[in-house]
Amino acid sequence: MSEQQAPEPRCAEGRVVVVTGAGRGLGRAHALAFARAGARVVVNDLGVALDGGAGPGETPAEQVAAEIRDAGGEAAVSTDDVASGEGAARLVRTALDRFGRLDTLVNNAGFLRDRMLVNLDEEDWDAVVRVHLKGHFLPLRHAAAHWRAESKAGRAVAARVVNTSSGAGLLGSVGQGNYAAAKAGIAALTLVAAAELGRYGVQVNAIAPAARTRMTERTFAADMAAPAGGGFDAMAPENVSPLVVYLGSDACEGITGRVFEAEGGRVTVMDGWRRAARTDKAARWEPGELDGAVRGLLARAPEPEPVYGAEPRTAGR
Repeated sequence: MSEQQAPEPRCAEGRVVVVTGAGRGLGRAHALAFARAGARVVVNDLGVALDGGAGPGETPAEQVAAEIRDAGGEAAVSTDDVASGEGAARLVRTALDRFGRLDTLVNNAGFLRDRMLVNLDEEDWDAVVRVHLKGHFLPLRHAAAHWRAESKAGRAVAARVVNTSSGAGLLGSVGQGNYAAAKAGIAALTLVAAAELGRYGVQVNAIAPAARTRMTERTFAADMAAPAGGGFDAMAPENVSPLVVYLGSDACEGITGRVFEAEGGRVTVMDGWRRAARTDKAARWEPGELDGAVRGLLARAPEPEPVYGAEPRTAGR
């Protein structure tokens, strides 16, 4: 049996996993990978177009669920809107009603409405922030309420949450102010959730993936293209899913509150905002004193990573 044909370790055996935005792209790859690893999967997807508008009548969630069942796995379908309170509650209830438990939540749903800031309409801002950020918070909130109740009832909980941030949220991305702000919020939400929910047996981490999806294959077409001559397809969404399955399984015990970049065969732990340099006058500053002080701090601090799509930084930052 070749390396490509070798069966995957079933590290999620028996777990019940909810994956939002699982009809296509990364979410589909995650759902299929969890099923191969032994999980029972709730496949959630609204089936909307790339910009969040009405889809063409497709049922991508049902298609992915059918793939799982055809391969011998178990899957349920949810077409609930995860950015609404009722929809998020029904999503969690689907897992509990269909499979009797919920072990892992993978928040992945989202879409793009890219504009430069001066052209970004309020509606485009609200729509993207709603689906990405609120669409992470509400399923997390309802899942967490269930796990807290289980913990308080004396039942052991080994729950996992995997959120989906982005390099755009961690470093910024020109033309994606709404998306970047939402994804930065998801990273911060991950840290808060990990701190608050650990007492109930819940671990919360996030990924910042780079892969070929509907959201990236047009905007970053050259970088996302599959290799013409074959070989390792670094931008295939399936490359990200093993990390998601690991973070959604029992195997990652003790790992929480972290953000990982995942691209091709690379996994990078991101270091986030840290105090890089400090000065303290022990008294109130005068504005005229701060130019030298601030420039001294910047000289001692590491050079920040560049914003995606921006011109290279100048020496004066």
